[in-house]
Amino acid sequence: MVVQTGYGVKSAQILVLPGDGIGAEIMPHAVRVMRKVTEGVIDLHVDEADAGGISIDKHGVPLTPETLRAAQEADAVLLGAVGGPKWDDLPVEQKPEKGLLGLRSGLDAYANLRPAILFEPLAAASTLQPQFVSNLDMLIVRELTGGIYFGEPRGVHVEGNVRRGVNTYVYDETEIQRISRTAFELARKRSHKLCSVDKANVLEVTQLWRDVVNEVHADYQDVELTHLLVDNAAMQLVREPKQFDVIVTGNMFGDILSDVAAMLTGSLGMLPSASLNSDNRGIYEPVHGTAPDIAGKNLANPLATILSVAMMLRYGLDAGEQADRIEQAVDKVLASGYRTGDIMPSTPDDSIQQVGTDAMTDAVLQELG
Repeated sequence: MVVQTGYGVKSAQILVLPGDGIGAEIMPHAVRVMRKVTEGVIDLHVDEADAGGISIDKHGVPLTPETLRAAQEADAVLLGAVGGPKWDDLPVEQKPEKGLLGLRSGLDAYANLRPAILFEPLAAASTLQPQFVSNLDMLIVRELTGGIYFGEPRGVHVEGNVRRGVNTYVYDETEIQRISRTAFELARKRSHKLCSVDKANVLEVTQLWRDVVNEVHADYQDVELTHLLVDNAAMQLVREPKQFDVIVTGNMFGDILSDVAAMLTGSLGMLPSASLNSDNRGIYEPVHGTAPDIAGKNLANPLATILSVAMMLRYGLDAGEQADRIEQAVDKVLASGYRTGDIMPSTPDDSIQQVGTDAMTDAVLQELG
């Protein structure tokens, strides 16, 4: 629990799960930034544990009961990317990603916040022309603990010598109500616009989704609500992304659309995320994967994890000023021309300097003063 101590300094318990590949490589740098920006403001107590592939190697499972318990007791969890080809041949129930699902479920972190913000110096890094993405700032709110990823029955079975795979797409109205309210509240703090995405023309569960979102809207008449089918939403994201402000959708659609939105900003290496429960306790992690091909080579972009620290400060620790400082520092570093390989421009530019993980972090720390 975040507590107030003497002289106005807060105290907070943070659990760090470095993960695998570049996740583990980047995490110490993110912790450096976290400690720097909270110095004299928040008395951080930082513990570290294993999750994902490294947990499988050391403990036989992607998430131990002890690690889950530590996550449940922490004020915030800072998580690095997990997984990699080393564990690809394991049964589904034993894969590193199951550790993520266990964390989300165990913390009841039902609301996944995925911002897609284009820092102006990176406008040329997007696959869209700059006029379509300049000043892009949208937020995708994804329901994270229900839907097809958790529905039962599930599995692959043999029936009459034919393999048959089954996954169940299920939501009840209480799950839809709470994610809708979270999205409406966030829309109120932004531009008072919310777009709900479903597939109500063919899926009964998403017809219920649409019905419930409309019912919740009665309490948020100051927010403009629109609906889009998911295929149209995907098209609109790459046609005119700035028409959106806040998007709310289910687990599977949110998984897909948030990655589409991520690439509008130029690189998955730039985007953070937060997964929150009703007490604003949650998991903060970069959107990108473990990139084992570059792990340990000082090539990875640390900014998504550093920006995840900013989200942790803003949403989990009520330290918006410190979050702003991190985001402003990142913007200044990019404006100064520093780039990791994933955000290098496609055409030569003498004002741009390619740097590694260490140097990019050092530049952010220098801007923080």
